[in-house]
Amino acid sequence: MYTTAISILLASLLVSIILGWIAGNKASAIVYSKTEESLNRKARQLLRWTVILSVPAAAVIGSVLLLTASGTAALWADRLTILLIAAIQLLLLWMAAHPRLRRIRIATNRKLQKPLDVRLRSRAAQPALIVPFQFSALGPLTGFYLFWTSRHPFSMLDTAIPLIVLAIAVLALWTVHLNRSSRVSLTGEELPNRPWRRLFNRLGILVAAIAIAFLPFNMAMKNSLLADKISMAEGTMDYGKGSSMVSHSHPHGETAVQTASSGAAAAPVSVDQLSGPREGKADVTYTLTAEKKTIQLSSGKTVEAWTYNGQSPGPELRMRQGQLVEVTLINKNIDSGVTIHWHGLDVPNAEDGVAGATQNAVMPGESHTYRFIAEQTGSFWYHSHQESKEAVQKGLFGPLVVEPAEGLPEGTKDVAVMTHIWDNAGMAIGRNDGIERMTIAPGTPVRLRLINTDDWVRQTYRLIGADFQVSAIDGTALNEPGDLRDVSLTITTGGRFDVTFVMPETPVYLAVGPGAAGGKLGILMSSDGNGELPIVKGEGASFDPLHYGKPAETAFNANSAFDREFKLILDNSLGFYNGQFGLRYTLNGELFPNTPMFMVREGELVKTTIINRGMVEHPMHLHGHHALVLSRNGEPSTGSPWWSDTLDVLPGDVYEIAFVADNPGLWMDHCHNLTHAATGMSMHLMYEGVTSPYEVGADTVNHPE
Repeated sequence: MYTTAISILLASLLVSIILGWIAGNKASAIVYSKTEESLNRKARQLLRWTVILSVPAAAVIGSVLLLTASGTAALWADRLTILLIAAIQLLLLWMAAHPRLRRIRIATNRKLQKPLDVRLRSRAAQPALIVPFQFSALGPLTGFYLFWTSRHPFSMLDTAIPLIVLAIAVLALWTVHLNRSSRVSLTGEELPNRPWRRLFNRLGILVAAIAIAFLPFNMAMKNSLLADKISMAEGTMDYGKGSSMVSHSHPHGETAVQTASSGAAAAPVSVDQLSGPREGKADVTYTLTAEKKTIQLSSGKTVEAWTYNGQSPGPELRMRQGQLVEVTLINKNIDSGVTIHWHGLDVPNAEDGVAGATQNAVMPGESHTYRFIAEQTGSFWYHSHQESKEAVQKGLFGPLVVEPAEGLPEGTKDVAVMTHIWDNAGMAIGRNDGIERMTIAPGTPVRLRLINTDDWVRQTYRLIGADFQVSAIDGTALNEPGDLRDVSLTITTGGRFDVTFVMPETPVYLAVGPGAAGGKLGILMSSDGNGELPIVKGEGASFDPLHYGKPAETAFNANSAFDREFKLILDNSLGFYNGQFGLRYTLNGELFPNTPMFMVREGELVKTTIINRGMVEHPMHLHGHHALVLSRNGEPSTGSPWWSDTLDVLPGDVYEIAFVADNPGLWMDHCHNLTHAATGMSMHLMYEGVTSPYEVGADTVNHPE
């Protein structure tokens, strides 16, 4: 509903601007009518335009009222101004212009071919007849501007200035037409019709307006330029609402007791000190070498890729819970530098792999070693967090699996399914861009780890031929997941679903992509690797985790007393970022580095309300933590506890999530549509007392997004 209302609102404003411009010109020219018949005809046309202009204006009002049905004021409060403008437009058209046009029609109903007298010409020149039509362009234009520039938290000044400009423009038009009407009334002369002169006058006004706007436009462009060096540990700090003595259990069972904002501040600690074990022999070791290489897809297409160990996806990193893991990264020839971020694995902060926040980028010829204990189990993935948009797109990623300490059930067929769209080569599962055939014996327990690596793609998967369960989301197991069949799974950018089933006697097909059952991309599993693709009708129902599975006890819930509460507003606006003008995606009305840092202390229970008032989805990815989804759009989560690290927030969605601040550090929190993050949709979760020696910017090697 939200997307529909926004689409109607924008379309109606644009239509109003165009139609209002046309009608305004017609209304302004009615005074040049030569005869009663001509004036009667033009008045009749303008009466029709009154009706025509009312349709989009009413649609604007209706769409804003539809937005208010959401009940969340942040989605619509500022748009009441647009509703007010549309209401004024209707009042002017029907209370001012329409009655005057009706009187002109009555006075000229004989439609004589004789020159107009002073009385009729004076009526045709009245400002109250003409200005409502011109307002029908200026009002929606102001509303369109407000739509793209208003931000949260709302500023009365930001709203007042455009309204004042609108009022001045209307007053100026009223004055012009009043002077023209006075000339007609006093002299009785017919006004000379000089269309070219009017055109040049309007062009002159347009040029003057552009010239006046150039200075603030140029200043905004310059002010948007990023500093050459930016400390990730500095910025606008948001301490949220509430603080108290903290005393509650963590999800892992330990108890933390600490004074919040009223207590003594912790001694400063650098992110470098928040590392995994530096000593001791690792249980699992890997070496990953980043290099440029040509890879070949199963169809024979070749891709110039960035790889780990000469392959993309990179090698599968597999370990068991509790093991000490050591991974050495070597950069062979990636000129812009590389890192490794363990997406969804809540490692110590120094091991998080974010250039400029937790380390410097690893440049050609350099290496860096990560060490951490794999404390979670589940499906994760790793990718470079240096210029991550380009790095992930070109192939610097791979699967990461943490098995339970005792291992997987005997005989399990465990398959990581990484989907990716390759430049100039299309979509593939890893490097397989067609139908992969897999031999699996009947009765075998199967686990498919679905991982969506694509930028700004909500990927669709459909398992056909067997009942299945979604047994885990974002690396966290679900409690008693129920059987599903003929259900489509949609996974956001960076998200993961584990799908489990027991292999039947008949073939099972995992279809991937839009129209997933079409058989263009997928995995066909059967007892002998053969078989025909199943014929499927329809797209199937959509999977919704909000009520899936059985409830289970958690260390906290929606009724808990939260130590800090934050509000995160996702939005879009027109503006500059680093000197470039375009559509921007904002967090609480700002772009990095002006986005807020949510400040917490270790042990606090933190609640965040995420509201997407924009027009596109945002997969919000918080590093170092998994958050429990409490509700969506006011509807409580009643199924299995749903923990997420990459939450798919659709337009109009309002999520309440919560987590325990049990992993100190400086943590990125950004949209994993990396196109958005690269243009400023990035912020931080910051623990009080934590510092970072690293910087980002043109004068550094670090460019995390």
